[in-house]
Amino acid sequence: MPKFQQIDVQQVARLIGLPEAPMILDVRLAEDAEACPVVIPTAQRQSHLAALPQTDRQVVVVCKGGKKLSEGVAALVRASGGRAEVLDGGMDAWVAAGLPVTKVSALPTSRLWVTRQRPKIDRIACPWLIRRFVDPEARFLYVAPSEVAAVAERFEAIPFDIPGVNFSHRGELCSFDTMISVFGLSTPPLERLATVVRGADTDRHDLAPQAAGLLALSVGLSRMYRDDLAQLEAGLGLYDALYRWARDGFEESHDWTE
Repeated sequence: MPKFQQIDVQQVARLIGLPEAPMILDVRLAEDAEACPVVIPTAQRQSHLAALPQTDRQVVVVCKGGKKLSEGVAALVRASGGRAEVLDGGMDAWVAAGLPVTKVSALPTSRLWVTRQRPKIDRIACPWLIRRFVDPEARFLYVAPSEVAAVAERFEAIPFDIPGVNFSHRGELCSFDTMISVFGLSTPPLERLATVVRGADTDRHDLAPQAAGLLALSVGLSRMYRDDLAQLEAGLGLYDALYRWARDGFEESHDWTE
């Protein structure tokens, strides 16, 4: 049972991926982070404790074992007017519970991503995955297909969902599948959602009955918005709903009497 102003690993795991997820602040000592070179999804490494981030979001502070370092940083956040809890048991407890982690070596090298304009499925699903499970502050550029590689180089952005880059289709898998694999995010809900995304994105509606519906909604969104970023913001809500279906509601059925 977590103590006062603590939160346990299962509670945090249930919050990650939701729009209201807390900021995860990883304050492990350098030697502890080197000995365990992984992070909790969306975690921000914070080595300079004098420059703690200012945020309106709830903060969960993580150190190796959830002791004095986390307690002190959480108290500093609260003293500055923020809301903070300590992860009970720290990173040791998270790893021991077998919860998803991302290798530090796989973390994005930039907060800026670029892909082709006029998105439909993968180019909305991938930004949703990045914002909810990798980097909540990530920004996305939609440009002419012929200019994606050049924009990526000029602006130090990470290209995705184009041929010949790391985050793209691999065989029968789509870019969404690739990101789940690279970032170590394979969980039953995300794999369930990935099947729907793959079916819609590759015209394989036999993979999941929901794939045809996702295609229809995605085409509808693309017709509603001329601005790709406005479409992305609307699409985030769509994928939030799909994720909750994949996590909590995939066994639920419905008829007109319910």
